[in-house]
Amino acid sequence: MADSTIATDETTRLIASNKVEGTVVYNPDGERLGSVYNFMVNKRTGQVEYAVLQFGGVLGFGSDYYPLPWNTLNYDTGQGGYVVDMDRSTLENGPHYRDSDEPVHDMAYGRQVYSHYGVTYPY
Repeated sequence: MADSTIATDETTRLIASNKVEGTVVYNPDGERLGSVYNFMVNKRTGQVEYAVLQFGGVLGFGSDYYPLPWNTLNYDTGQGGYVVDMDRSTLENGPHYRDSDEPVHDMAYGRQVYSHYGVTYPY
């Protein structure tokens, strides 16, 4: 039985996954790029490798999914969302997939994602 005093949403340094999912992602100009759909966690290290940004479409229909290296997202309390230092065209030309065509989230795919954004893949 869980202790009801345990923080389930967030603390000063931790946040629950359900509070991250749906959080808006902006570029440095304040333009809304999309929202965090989910994030991928390395089973062995427990580290988040990348966030999957839901982008495009209308009301979630016809959206594409764009994985972004986790360390490219910076939380901005003023905007109440994450900011990524990239323009829309960098994102649109990045690795992405449709709901019906999800890739194999293996190390090769992780390297491809990180490489597109000029970040060294840590695994």
